[in-house]
Amino acid sequence: MTGTQSPTGRPAPRRSFLAGLLGQGIGPSLSPELHEREGARQGLRYTYKTVELPDAALRPDHLRGLLRAAVELGFDGLNVTHPVKQVMAPLVDELAPEAAAIGAINTIVIEDGRTRGHNTDVTGFAAALRAGLPDVPLERVVLVGAGGAGGAVAHALASQGVEQLSVVDRDATRAGQLIGALTAAGSRVSATVFPPEELPSLLADASGLVNATPMGMAAHPGTPVPVDLLRADLWVADIVYRPLLTQLVREATARGCRVMTGAGMAVNQAADSFELFLGRAAARPAMFADFDQLVAVEIDGDAPTPDPARPLDKTRPTEH
Repeated sequence: MTGTQSPTGRPAPRRSFLAGLLGQGIGPSLSPELHEREGARQGLRYTYKTVELPDAALRPDHLRGLLRAAVELGFDGLNVTHPVKQVMAPLVDELAPEAAAIGAINTIVIEDGRTRGHNTDVTGFAAALRAGLPDVPLERVVLVGAGGAGGAVAHALASQGVEQLSVVDRDATRAGQLIGALTAAGSRVSATVFPPEELPSLLADASGLVNATPMGMAAHPGTPVPVDLLRADLWVADIVYRPLLTQLVREATARGCRVMTGAGMAVNQAADSFELFLGRAAARPAMFADFDQLVAVEIDGDAPTPDPARPLDKTRPTEH
């Protein structure tokens, strides 16, 4: 990000920034704390606001108005989450290549009156998978959820070498569009759409399972798959992080699965967004430490979060 001109004619360094989060059920979000703590570490005045969207505010025309207001009010950027990641994509002035390929965004950079959409969910999930579940088999993976987050996770899974991807969603059209986006992006993964009724047969032969639905969030309790379909040789990843230990994570852990919570994706995508908004490198190990501190009470202990910047403790379960 550039600043105003100093007396020397060079851009003066920015020290004040404003960003926000749009979505539903975002009251428990840790994004404000993660962003503002990192800004404070860097000696910046950084304010990060949350904007809860009622159902009446989900119309594209209303969201377009909110985006215009953010530009006029001097926001440096916005994060967007469920359920508007796909709706917001065509509303920005331009899309970064990875966001255009997915058709969904979670980060909007505002600069010089223009908006550019990015998707840091892709890089966030890919980094989390490498750190939290290294060397897991990737032959056959079941992805539940084909919305904005599901699209990002699908592209991340493809980038990590998944061979066969089964996309499970009640909306076959939406799931088909996800697969079309993978093909258009040049992915070589073999991907197929299935309805939820096919989960028993799919999971019986799967290497891994990823939940990319809101199921498990505080506002959407429950698990996206029948728990009796989980087995010890199946690895399980959940993108939900509030609560951190979702029902799916708890049930999978109890059955001996290798498990990854949504922590790694949450922190990595937040760090990526921070860097896009502020044009500064984020201190990722410190952000992971912040996350651990913020959720320590919730998980009844101070367990470290897997992080590419840290050596992975192979003796500790990765569910934390």
